Amino acid sequence: MADTSAVAFYARRGGPVADWLTILHPPYTAWHLSYVALGAALAPQMDWLVCWLSLAGFLLAVGVAAHALDEWNGRPLQTSIGAPALWTAAVLSLAGAVALGVTVLRHSGLVLVPFIAAGVVLVLGYNLELFGGVLHTDLGFALAWGGFPVAVGYVAQGPHWTAQGAAALLLAVVAATTLSAAQRRLSTPARELRRKTVAVSGHIELADGQVRTIDRGVLLDPLDGALKLLSAVVPTLAAALLLARWAGR
Repeated sequence: MADTSAVAFYARRGGPVADWLTILHPPYTAWHLSYVALGAALAPQMDWLVCWLSLAGFLLAVGVAAHALDEWNGRPLQTSIGAPALWTAAVLSLAGAVALGVTVLRHSGLVLVPFIAAGVVLVLGYNLELFGGVLHTDLGFALAWGGFPVAVGYVAQGPHWTAQGAAALLLAVVAATTLSAAQRRLSTPARELRRKTVAVSGHIELADGQVRTIDRGVLLDPLDGALKLLSAVVPTLAAALLLARWAGR
């Protein structure tokens, strides 16, 4: 049964270290970093250093900067981390991500520049709900944290563009966007149950006459269970693809 008192299934209690671990959203961060790896693995020729730098850049931009700004903007995780610390982490991490992106330009070429700029806009625009919140939508989430990382992982490798390669990238972007949309469909009601719901009551009458009581835990279990499974499946798939590329060097 889900711990319905926690703000997220991965939330930790116990001081500053636990707060920072919670802010990193470890399962979700690993999930979205996996999209970068998937994009890199699709490239015809793979530079491993560029792959690691791309992963590090997204870890800073999404794992730290985006989540720190999200916590500042509304305190959804209810941590005790002060605003100055959150902003310092966000600014330094985003600057570090941009610096890593600039480093990769030596390999990818200038084609990566618009993606670096777009990444900054997405981190700030989505998590601070800028531009009237136009990016802070289900579709915005799916594209920004699903399709976009796949595209960056691929483009950073500086591939020789072919019709087949472009088609494979497009399919991967669509797949990642769809997976992130599914994540959003599950996480939105889970967040509402954990953070906004005061009480749940009712019952389910089955065809055989059984009557089951409904409470918050009953509603949360399938949502959290699916999110836990998906957050394990996607990184495992990415790791399998990377191992296959490593074996084929």
